Amino acid sequence: MKPIALLFVFASLCFLPCQSQTKQTQTNAMATAATKFLKSLNSEQKGKAQFSLVDEERYNWHFIPRDRKGLALRELDAAQYTAAMDLLKSALSDKGFNKTNAIMKLENVLREVEKADEEYRNPGKYYFSIFGTPAGDSVWGWRLEGHHVSFNFSSKDNQLISGTPGFMGANPAVVLSGPQKGLEVLKDETTLGFALLHSLDAKQKEKAIIESKAPNDIITGASRKAMIKDPKGILYSELNSKQQKTFMEVLNLYIHRYKQAFADQMMKDLETAGLNKLQFAWAGAEQPGIGNGHYYRIQGPTIIIEYDNTQNNANHVHTVIRDLKNDFGGDQLLEHYKSHSHNKLAEKNR
Repeated sequence: MKPIALLFVFASLCFLPCQSQTKQTQTNAMATAATKFLKSLNSEQKGKAQFSLVDEERYNWHFIPRDRKGLALRELDAAQYTAAMDLLKSALSDKGFNKTNAIMKLENVLREVEKADEEYRNPGKYYFSIFGTPAGDSVWGWRLEGHHVSFNFSSKDNQLISGTPGFMGANPAVVLSGPQKGLEVLKDETTLGFALLHSLDAKQKEKAIIESKAPNDIITGASRKAMIKDPKGILYSELNSKQQKTFMEVLNLYIHRYKQAFADQMMKDLETAGLNKLQFAWAGAEQPGIGNGHYYRIQGPTIIIEYDNTQNNANHVHTVIRDLKNDFGGDQLLEHYKSHSHNKLAEKNR
């Protein structure tokens, strides 16, 4: 057999196992990074950072500046900070990681704009929390959260099964003055949203534009279970091939905040549920610019993605990804954890 043919046969045989191995490798890397982070902490720090998987704190998420539990970045030394960032890198793509860091640094810009004190606007007030005991084959999760950032990860049986709720925001959306003037951390989210809207003809816009005024914030807020009743908008199936390509660019932008293997799984789930069931909805101004409040979302059987730019004279962006089945790992994760814990206790008592 020719070498090229052999290579093709090997690739065909390897595809599914290798794909699975990639997911497992990613999850094991995340567990390894989380374990390394915990081992770098002293007992007091570890007491702040680690919770039971079933602790209600796991669902106490938000994206506003407020008091939080967990271990803050500002409490870490250089080595611990590096370990924390390695954990974040294990779950996010390079673009996702860089955007997260840029959002944190916007606290310095806000401090100048608002003339706020350093305690209120502090890029060190982002908190790491570990839920359960990290291991590739166990049930556990973790969270990074602070102003305008909230990522919630869940792992079971060597699989990263959830990375949501996943929130990113930017205030200011466009930095208007100072050394960072012109910086627009979530520029792609804005630009591609308008690109999809502007690709629609008049009849399509009648379906896509659901309100002339944008809501004051993302509609799902910081709810434990995301829900938008009576979905509206234009269906993916009602777009032409060029518009569908732009639609997928928007969708991929959000999904690929995560590592490739997990993003691929999210896309596979969307395809299984049916891309033609996804809807794009728009509200508010049809042109970008300060003062032009606007909102869009993509919604389907398994996902809600929201973008809102209305606050601070429409220079303040909120975006979120919600998995309607697997936020916080879903109900099945808790049942698995309870069953696993019960079996371990029974074995211990034998």
